[in-house]
Amino acid sequence: MATTTDPVPNAGTTVDRPSETPENPGVGEPARFPYRTIALGVVGSVVLMLASLGAGGVLVNDPVLGTGPLSWIRFGHGKALATALLYVGFGLVVWAWVRLGRYVLARRIGSRPIVVAALCWMGPLLVAPPLFTRDVFSYLGQGAQLLHGLDPYAYGPAALDVLPDVVQNVHPLWQTTPAPYGPLFLLVAKGIVSVTGNNMIAGVIVTRVLLLAGLAGMLWALPRLVRHLGGNLPVTMWLAIASPMTVIHLVGGPHNDLLMLGFLTIGVLAALERKHALAIVLVTVGMLIKPTAAVALPFLVWVWANHLPDDRSLPRRFVRAVVPSLGIFGAVFVAGTWVSLGSFNLGWITGLQAPQLIVNWLNFPSGVGEIIYTMVNVVVDVQPSPFITVARLIGWALLAAFVVRQWWLARHGGTEAILRMAFALLSVAILAPPTLPWYLTWGFVILSAFPWRRLHLAAVVGVSMFLVLVYYPTGEQSLYDWWFIAAVVAASLYGAASLLRPDPLGLIAAWRRLPRSD
Repeated sequence: MATTTDPVPNAGTTVDRPSETPENPGVGEPARFPYRTIALGVVGSVVLMLASLGAGGVLVNDPVLGTGPLSWIRFGHGKALATALLYVGFGLVVWAWVRLGRYVLARRIGSRPIVVAALCWMGPLLVAPPLFTRDVFSYLGQGAQLLHGLDPYAYGPAALDVLPDVVQNVHPLWQTTPAPYGPLFLLVAKGIVSVTGNNMIAGVIVTRVLLLAGLAGMLWALPRLVRHLGGNLPVTMWLAIASPMTVIHLVGGPHNDLLMLGFLTIGVLAALERKHALAIVLVTVGMLIKPTAAVALPFLVWVWANHLPDDRSLPRRFVRAVVPSLGIFGAVFVAGTWVSLGSFNLGWITGLQAPQLIVNWLNFPSGVGEIIYTMVNVVVDVQPSPFITVARLIGWALLAAFVVRQWWLARHGGTEAILRMAFALLSVAILAPPTLPWYLTWGFVILSAFPWRRLHLAAVVGVSMFLVLVYYPTGEQSLYDWWFIAAVVAASLYGAASLLRPDPLGLIAAWRRLPRSD
């Protein structure tokens, strides 16, 4: 399909614009509110919600279906049917999202319809069982530990002798492992459990509602970030708010990354608007929710240093920025930890080792280790752990070198520092074990406010679909179900191509050409 290149309003560079074709109405048509596309996504979201009652992260003792007449959808053929229906719902949501993307590229809609669409698609998922994850049950279990006087950084939820429904629904892998989350988030989880108690359905719903504060922060900050970073607002909202990564993973999951991203985006905006002390405070608070937000802090120091009067050398300006930054960080870190845990407990730092128990090829170094192990094991009977351990150590070294390089390249501050910061956050998600699909939102949300080209947007569609589907709806990984992964890759490529051209394989057109009987 031929393309032309035109400037996009409010963008700092150019993006590819689709040529006018019968399938792709011409640029400049009167803007229309995409009611049918939004409705398509709502139907998909409702189907996701209903199917998740049998195929999602359902409770061990399900009070909704229980042993009633519909309990059959949780087992055997009924569960297979519910799973198939869930994937249909997912397909409808993605279809609606891609259609919105084509409207954005044709400049037929602004950002408001995209936000309305995303919120409408999120609505049914607020009351659904967890989708493609069971992490929320761990959140509640660790909050229950803190509520009942157990240190979540020393014990797993299995140590609790109260709230049996909370404990039994935590994934077996996390029953005896310490919490990897920041103390401020555990305080939030403690507050949720203090209200919802042993009611897991209420706990999941309240968790989702509270995490929407992070979404509200993103909705407030992203339009302002676009003005600083040169992006195009409809594209940014389509990427960061309406994407399946946000709608299905961060909200449908749900994941506490959403709350961290709210503080991160507002903090980055504050730094660009020369409110540097506030920026350090906000990003440190984000770190006390999800520790990886700390990666952004050294980059914000460069932004501060370059906003100082240039009558001094850069090293001297850096010192003038880093000293107050360290002071603010230390004060917020100590106060936040003390308020959350009742003491200056640093056990949560060692708790970061717990997720490294997850080993799969989605993490690039782990995948390389598994490939080498497989090749060697053909000749010699060996264990996989040494290969994975060595590959991960090399991955850590590469990650450290890459992040340090990005930090040094950010020394001139401005938008370049924010771009390098986003690259660093993405590299942590890819190279530091483990790599979980929603981790890539850390850097991606910031990158969404930069200019994008059409081919890159198509790649985002494919990657987003892949990163949702590589886990089963129950929260278990599907990464070693090779036939399933082949189907996922094919579907993701088709989704990516669909942004560039509706019906890329001509399936709908062929169906329309079939003879019809009278």
